[in-house]
Amino acid sequence: MRLVRFEYEGVTRFGALRATSVVPLAADTMEAALKADASGDPVPLDEVTLLAPVAKPGKILGIGVNYAAHAAESVSFIDTKKPDVQKWFNKQVTAVNGPYADVHLPKVSEQLDYEGELVVIIGKHGRHVPRERAFEIVAGVTVGCDYSVRDWQRASQTMIMGKGFDTHAVFGPAIVTLDEIADLSALELRTFVNGEPRQVGYVRDQIHDIPAQIAHLTAAFTLEPGDVIFTGTPAGVGAGHTPPKWLKAGDRVRVEIDCLGFTENEIVREPGETVIS
Repeated sequence: MRLVRFEYEGVTRFGALRATSVVPLAADTMEAALKADASGDPVPLDEVTLLAPVAKPGKILGIGVNYAAHAAESVSFIDTKKPDVQKWFNKQVTAVNGPYADVHLPKVSEQLDYEGELVVIIGKHGRHVPRERAFEIVAGVTVGCDYSVRDWQRASQTMIMGKGFDTHAVFGPAIVTLDEIADLSALELRTFVNGEPRQVGYVRDQIHDIPAQIAHLTAAFTLEPGDVIFTGTPAGVGAGHTPPKWLKAGDRVRVEIDCLGFTENEIVREPGETVIS
């Protein structure tokens, strides 16, 4: 199944993604939608807006430097090395953004970077889950981009301030269930900026694979349905170039993963006005 959350005629619903249409589902939650039947006629894909498939995740977690080549390039900008122990950070729920929505270039920084990633969506509660049972709590996987504000990331020991800016947790377009994927480890990830190839990597290149990530996280706390896990990025991020290739307003970032689809976002300047409500 390819589960999407979409807006059509002012209404947000869950649906099953087809090649050129979305079939609405009789469900109000992600968990129910994964088991739901159709509840309406197919809607042409070009008439809907695809949203992030989880609106308000309880947790958005990201693992740092989880590809060896990215760990090597990261030494130049975050003074790290290939980690023996998993390094985790969180992104704020207000960072959630759709697969094709605009991404803000922050008012307070010009050091915006991209990190194309495979994203795991949790489908069941899990605590002390051994690696051999890890996929039992996975609803599916999708494409993501962990946008990062590098100067703010360096200034915070936990990286949290540079990872949680609004609009900077892009994922979608669909939660693809594992039965749709012949070999998860063989999927290739590609990132492009304005059509220029920047990143290429395979899921199998991860230092800590997905079962190890889930086992590690659930040793500390419960993972819940709708939690979102960014599983690491390959080499080729903007900060790894000399000089760095920071994103600018007007740039377009596209992340593709075999079998899962793509995200594509335009970088726009953050409005920056004061909001109190």
